[in-house]
Amino acid sequence: MRKKNDTVRYTAKQIKSRIARGEDRTNWRKVDAMTGATLEESIRADADDIRAEPDWTQAIVGIPAPKDHINIRIDHDVLEWFRSNGKGYQTLMNNVLRAFVQTRQHQNTKSK
Repeated sequence: MRKKNDTVRYTAKQIKSRIARGEDRTNWRKVDAMTGATLEESIRADADDIRAEPDWTQAIVGIPAPKDHINIRIDHDVLEWFRSNGKGYQTLMNNVLRAFVQTRQHQNTKSK
């Protein structure tokens, strides 16, 4: 997997000098003016912050089965699509195959 070259690294000294030159995009006045109550309000307003009880109906109890190490030949375009999803693409491939197997097993139990 190729490394991305769009990551920029700065030393702490370089960061301080950039901030001193005004190259920082953070609105520090707004940050400093924010009170604890305002912060709590913004957290409550966040649609992605889920405070509800998790839905455990789809949870699987137990330790997952060990994985087998195999060599497999995959079409180049298919492999590249999975790799384009980043780190964990092999786990994603396993999850797709597992979903396929589970739907087939479910269909077979219905037809019997």
